[in-house]
Amino acid sequence: MKQSAIAPPVVNERLVSLDAFRGFIMMMLAATGFGIANFSKLPPDSPVWATDADGFLARQLFNYDSWQTLGFHFDHPRWISIFGTMGVSFWDLIQPCFMFMVGVSMPYSYKRREQNGESEKRRAAHAILRSIVLVLIGVFLSSTDAVRTNWIFPNVLCQIGLGYSFAYAVMRISERASQDDRGNRSLTKQSAILWAGILLVLGSNWLFFSLNPPPSDFDYTNLDTDLTPKAGEVFTERFAPWSKNSNVAHRFDMWLLPRLRSPQVADAAAKSPGIFSKVLFSNPAAWTHNRGGYTTLNFWPSIATILLGVICGQLLISPGTRWVKLGILFSLGLTCLILGLAGNQWLCPIVKRIWTPSWALFSGAYAIWFLAVFYLLFDLLPLRKLAFPLVVVGTNSMLMYLLGQLFNGWTADKIVRIHLAGILEAVFGPDVLNMDLWGRLTVPTLVFLMYWLLALWLYRQKIFLRV
Repeated sequence: MKQSAIAPPVVNERLVSLDAFRGFIMMMLAATGFGIANFSKLPPDSPVWATDADGFLARQLFNYDSWQTLGFHFDHPRWISIFGTMGVSFWDLIQPCFMFMVGVSMPYSYKRREQNGESEKRRAAHAILRSIVLVLIGVFLSSTDAVRTNWIFPNVLCQIGLGYSFAYAVMRISERASQDDRGNRSLTKQSAILWAGILLVLGSNWLFFSLNPPPSDFDYTNLDTDLTPKAGEVFTERFAPWSKNSNVAHRFDMWLLPRLRSPQVADAAAKSPGIFSKVLFSNPAAWTHNRGGYTTLNFWPSIATILLGVICGQLLISPGTRWVKLGILFSLGLTCLILGLAGNQWLCPIVKRIWTPSWALFSGAYAIWFLAVFYLLFDLLPLRKLAFPLVVVGTNSMLMYLLGQLFNGWTADKIVRIHLAGILEAVFGPDVLNMDLWGRLTVPTLVFLMYWLLALWLYRQKIFLRV
């Protein structure tokens, strides 16, 4: 990076590309991928698939084999997250992009707070409070189908919350250590310190896993782990520490999470738990394992994903030529890709479900490139107006995420099917909402449309949900 010293920037306007990028990711989450994965699972003899007798356009749009490929990109692979040379499921990139964008926005958010006169202590307190709130919201979302509070932490908001304060601390260290007596900051020093933080986070996580491989006689019974070599869920030799539901992070959860349940609390307190334990840790359902292999300690290496976003945010907020910044973004993405592929070859496999260090770098490359493309389209080229539908979502991203997590079923049943079914069936036919046919696409799309209209109204009223 050529910019050796930069003055503290003045943050006046929002980064359109970041709002659009955030809106795109939240749109996919709230719309559950527009039902593409579910639609692709319809049987080959379903009438939705085009036949040789249908027209050319129908054969192209509803080709069964093409939808199987598309459906793969809207679902999570069982364990290994890389395919071919550098292939990856688009759906596996949703969470990395979510976390990466948190990092990109941090320099903007806290610089704006600084310019508004907030003290260092108040900004640090805000970061800690945000961490706590995000974890609690994540736990709340994980408890919607439970009889009591479900203290588990694989939800993306929990993961962000657990790592947010650490990422903030590293960002502040980079800003203060790179600042001279006149208040100017060296972008090169900032980036170097952040990279040191990334390597420390990933290196320590790799060491923790590699020094704690599963025992040779580990019992995989009732852990939802496919032991066949074809499944690729259990590694051997030097990659064995990153196998599904036998790795050290899984064993940590086997120690921690049962203690957040009522039977274990009662045993530990001689069957007379205090009021605090009764209120917070009263879930009677036993915890055994995470069926997908996700773990609490995923937040540790995912701090690196947030810090990659901080690097990009500090770059974009700094003075300088925008086209040069674009080139740096693409170069940074290429660097992460090379490091991730090298890690996959020699250090640890690329596995999203436990956020291996190689995955953090590999997925970080795609997240950076996504940002670069949005930056090109909506901050460099004269296409800002085209970003508006995404900006409406991106400026109220937390609300859209919560709507998608909590109200999809209610919106589909109480709004779409009751109030829109008549006109939809009159225009498009009786099968438009049939979940065994076209409804797998139309229902989630219409549900998202309801959310977008609400977000548009809130946008015009300047009402935004913030954490």
